[in-house]
Amino acid sequence: MDWVNARAKVLTRGRPPIEFLDELLEWGKKADGEIFETNPNPEDIYAHIQPILGPWRNLLHRRAALLEVMRVHAGFESSWNWREGVDTTNKTSMSHIEGQETGIFQVSFDSTYLGNGAMKPFAVEHGIQTPGSFIAQMKDDHRLALEYYARLVRVNVKWAGPIKRHEIDSELSVLSMEEFERALTS
Repeated sequence: MDWVNARAKVLTRGRPPIEFLDELLEWGKKADGEIFETNPNPEDIYAHIQPILGPWRNLLHRRAALLEVMRVHAGFESSWNWREGVDTTNKTSMSHIEGQETGIFQVSFDSTYLGNGAMKPFAVEHGIQTPGSFIAQMKDDHRLALEYYARLVRVNVKWAGPIKRHEIDSELSVLSMEEFERALTS
């Protein structure tokens, strides 16, 4: 894929690597459609980004919009580093393994408790039901990390500082989203 708009700089983090964009696109093409369907949850990522990337036309549009969020949020959290470790400046993270951020999206095991444990069944099914297995797999299994993140932001975004504080909003690009949309159909 010849990325143009999706390669745009994200704040001070630089440009997303082509390898990341290609991997994100491949995941997006194969990801379960239920991830992108509408739901009434007011904490859902789509409710949060609709003023920027919506209104939603169809599931393809929603799929592309979530890929755009993932492109930008990964830049904010880790500069697209799959192996990013715990935030050593966060005393809470350092004192409790359940709260240690990990991987490209800096998710933590305690996210499995959000939404009354909404992600717990997914964690069990995918063998990430302990802090140690969760931390390792979020760094090593890229497809798992992408799916976990996509499902988690459908539960809520309160755990994700840059989303919750609207820091990513100005970096989200309709042109990049449209590029993802075209790429998803090619």
